[in-house]
Amino acid sequence: MAEENKEKWVFIVNPISGNCFGKTMVPVIEEKIRKYNLDAEILLTERPGHATELSKISAENGVKYIIAVGGDGTLNEVARSLIGNKQVVAGIIPAGTGNDFNQIPGFHDRFTDSDWEIFFRKNVISHDVGIVNNMIFLNGMGIGFDAEVAAQNYTDEGKVRKGGADKYIWHIVKTLLFFREKRMTVISEGTSHEMDCFMNTVSVGRRFAGSFFLTPEAIANDGLLDVCSINKINLFHRFRLLLLVPKGNHIKDKRVHYFKTPAVSLGFPVRVPFHVDGELSYAESFNISIIPGGLNLIYNPDGNHFYKRG
Repeated sequence: MAEENKEKWVFIVNPISGNCFGKTMVPVIEEKIRKYNLDAEILLTERPGHATELSKISAENGVKYIIAVGGDGTLNEVARSLIGNKQVVAGIIPAGTGNDFNQIPGFHDRFTDSDWEIFFRKNVISHDVGIVNNMIFLNGMGIGFDAEVAAQNYTDEGKVRKGGADKYIWHIVKTLLFFREKRMTVISEGTSHEMDCFMNTVSVGRRFAGSFFLTPEAIANDGLLDVCSINKINLFHRFRLLLLVPKGNHIKDKRVHYFKTPAVSLGFPVRVPFHVDGELSYAESFNISIIPGGLNLIYNPDGNHFYKRG
């Protein structure tokens, strides 16, 4: 009888995440399933959006723990069908390249033995979920300079360009030199203003692109979005501010407008690129809000996480 009542797990693996690092996690997870005596199944994604389908079916079949194995985009897909479902718990085993989300629940970017042990203790917290134009984000979204860098990394057909880290660095340098700010209208809590947007980040989490703490004061369960807007700046200040971002010191600069809000609307005169948990899209207007505690998530209560304690 006890065996019949075991909680079910599903591990949804993106095999091509992290330059195919995700695929190497399959035998590791198989070993953990045996070690922790889990009633579990491993499912591999085959195409964009497949993780959402697998997650939805798993939840409908009574699976309690639905775990993404991949990067931020994989977790985003897994979570889409789980928002507001209090019967299901999500989790992430990082196997992507940047793994920016993973610092929020307080685990290492590559699991250690200690991470595995803590993960399977099943400590759960309610994680806020951002919404932009009917798309969710668990970490954040960005418009402006960083989104333009991301756009440079895609072909006109929407495929990621090959070239590795050196090519990515070249995209950053080129965009720093030639990016031109666009006029942006910002509406939040009854007030409106315009600015020439170099960069605008709206987030639940803090870290982006591996080491950039664009919203260093974000708390992932306070029911508020953190917004970091950087006004038009010259080339010297572009380099200067980007050097301050890794430690979050850029928010002290007078050219940076930082605030917290439950909702914000942004508008541009033309379609602009934006990224949502690292995935690229285009739009002219952005209606952004938050679902407090919208996702149940496994976390490390003793880790360096970014949640309210107590």
